[in-house]
Amino acid sequence: MAGIWVSWLFVIHFLIVQTSAKIPAIIVFGDSSVDSGNNNQIPTVARSNFEPYGRDFSGGQPTGRFSNGKIPTDFISEAFGLRPIVPAYLDPKYSISDFAIGVSFASAATGYDNLTSDVLGVIPFWKELEYYKEYQKRLKAYLSEQKANYTISEALYIISIGTNDFLENYYALSDRRSQYTIDQYQNFLAGIAKNFVTNLYHLGARKISLGGLPPMGCMPLERTTNIPNGEGCVQSYNNVAVSFNAKLNGLVSNLNTQLPGIQLVFSNPYYAMLNIISRPSAYGFEVASVACCATGMFEMGYACDRYNPFTCTDANKYVFWDSFHPTEKTNRIVSESVVKTVLSKFM
Repeated sequence: MAGIWVSWLFVIHFLIVQTSAKIPAIIVFGDSSVDSGNNNQIPTVARSNFEPYGRDFSGGQPTGRFSNGKIPTDFISEAFGLRPIVPAYLDPKYSISDFAIGVSFASAATGYDNLTSDVLGVIPFWKELEYYKEYQKRLKAYLSEQKANYTISEALYIISIGTNDFLENYYALSDRRSQYTIDQYQNFLAGIAKNFVTNLYHLGARKISLGGLPPMGCMPLERTTNIPNGEGCVQSYNNVAVSFNAKLNGLVSNLNTQLPGIQLVFSNPYYAMLNIISRPSAYGFEVASVACCATGMFEMGYACDRYNPFTCTDANKYVFWDSFHPTEKTNRIVSESVVKTVLSKFM
């Protein structure tokens, strides 16, 4: 009975938010955690615009989201009374009229570090900001400069990036490891984050959410290779995530004092995600160590295809969809946690 009341309270809260939304648009930067299909339009293997990706999305169609359904920014947009999805800027199906209330510039497999985006030939982080500048011009032409400036200043900006810098770059390749200790590399990335937020601020953004890292050592891909520890979470990677998140949190505090009028918040998915992984049954999951798609141990992207006979039939039982990305159900739970604990100040 308690669960029913909680569900009804969330519905009532959602309906109230829908009728009194204070945010005119959701504007997104980052990696595959928030890419809704930009990589479909560039020559890279870092794609997911094929089945079984998207099988639980509206219409059962793959969109380029690295999930069986929605990603966090879709749920956040909906919670703010906007549309239930945030479209990709490069998707030709959408126009500036769609982007006026929500747009994602994110690119799967990218990172703060330019070398990270080079690994799979995806959109570098700095280029996402260039697309945003182009977007501003289009928005002003569409809405009028006055209305566009209102959207620009009142929109909620979401940044979700960083995992690939460590797992796809620093620990997988030798270049950055030969240049930086892990602490120095974290400082290097935090410096890029600071510059990005500052540039975004000078372009008119005021309400900004800087996202932290999840417990990346608990991703199925990392657990699969952690044979000496019984395929448990790689604690050293989780420790790095906690350390980097602390640096980002400090950065947020500093920028809030340095940039007049900014409302910068730190959205930390780490503990919400770790709680789900540590106690999956408490959230209605049955499996947290391997993913739904294929064998669930190492497949993602093209290795996770519609013909694999091992793919699970019910993704709601799994915390992870592929070896790197959560299921829609997990995305929803983590998003609700972030909205409730951090983003609610903008409602």
